[in-house]
Amino acid sequence: MTDTLIADLRVLRRGCLHVEEEEKLHPGLEAAHLVIDTGRPIVQVARESGVGEALMGRWVGLERARTDRPSEALDVDERAELSRLRVDNAELRMDREFLFKAADSAATENQNR
Repeated sequence: MTDTLIADLRVLRRGCLHVEEEEKLHPGLEAAHLVIDTGRPIVQVARESGVGEALMGRWVGLERARTDRPSEALDVDERAELSRLRVDNAELRMDREFLFKAADSAATENQNR
């Protein structure tokens, strides 16, 4: 199955590298580029290439840092979660503000007695 991964990578990167350079790529680097270039999950590529998820994640992180590529934009699910979390955060801030005002009011009331 690793041969399929390498073939996929060569098709993707054919315009970027010369054949001689492709042959010199480390298999971990090739697998990391499969994640980076195709957007496939680290878990999936790790299973297909027979390495651990943590190691694959490390390779991807190192290669992203080396190539200075920014992370991909948020997908639809991540955007929805971000919107939901922003609404939750705003509600929690309002609740917190209300509780501070209530506590301040109670403290003032107790002082006046």
